[in-house]
Parts: sequence; C-alpha cells; structure tokens
Amino acid sequence: MSARYHAVVWIDHREARIFYFDSHAADGRTVRSESLTPHLHHKASSIGDGRAAEDHDFLQRTAVALADAAAILITGPANEKTELAKHIERHDPALLKRIVGVETLDHPSDPALVAAARAYFRADHQAPPRSP
Repeated sequence: MSARYHAVVWIDHREARIFYFDSHAADGRTVRSESLTPHLHHKASSIGDGRAAEDHDFLQRTAVALADAAAILITGPANEKTELAKHIERHDPALLKRIVGVETLDHPSDPALVAAARAYFRADHQAPPRSP
C-alpha cells in the first residue's frame, strides 16, 4: 500500500475494496471473503435469524489492509461495514481511533467511491487525528 494519509473501504459480505488516496492519486486493492457460505435472508417460520456467521478472517484481513492509514472512512450498503467497525473495536483499538466515519454507500464504481471519500474528508475531516 501507499504512504497516503486517507483510506476508504467499501465492504459487503463478499469483498472489501480499499483505496489509499490523496487529492491527486489513489491506490486500490480488493480483499475477498473465502467463505463458501452464501449470504442468507430470514425466512418466515424458520429457526434462527437466517444470517451466516461473520467471516472473522475476512474482517481481520481487511483490517490489516487498512493498518497504514491515518484516517479511515468505512462504507458499504448494509451491515458488513458495522461488523468491520465492531471487529476493529474488539481486536485493534489503535486502529479504531483512526476511523473517522461509518457511512452507508450503495454500490459505487471505484472512481465514484474515491470521489465520495475525498468529498467526505474535505467537508469535515481535513485535520489529522491527534495522538494521545
């Protein structure tokens, strides 16, 4: 990964698209879930909530891919963005301090994701986080 300051991740249950970026360039990579369990939905009269167990290996590999960022924006269309934030909270409190936002974002193209992240950081999050 690059030494750029900002990172954005768009995540769903199958993949995490991660971009380190500045105002001029972006470096991207994709982390894919290796889980063979399909994404399930709850059905009436069934036992349990219908969801597959979280793929903690996938979440950990995504967190590791974000480790060089000083400011992180987590995005995604559904619940996996929150699961990533919870995973980071439980397993890497130092990385948690660098998360500046968790936002809902449907299925953008890579350029649209980076543009949305640049706009997000320009709006309110320009200053780097302070060290304790």
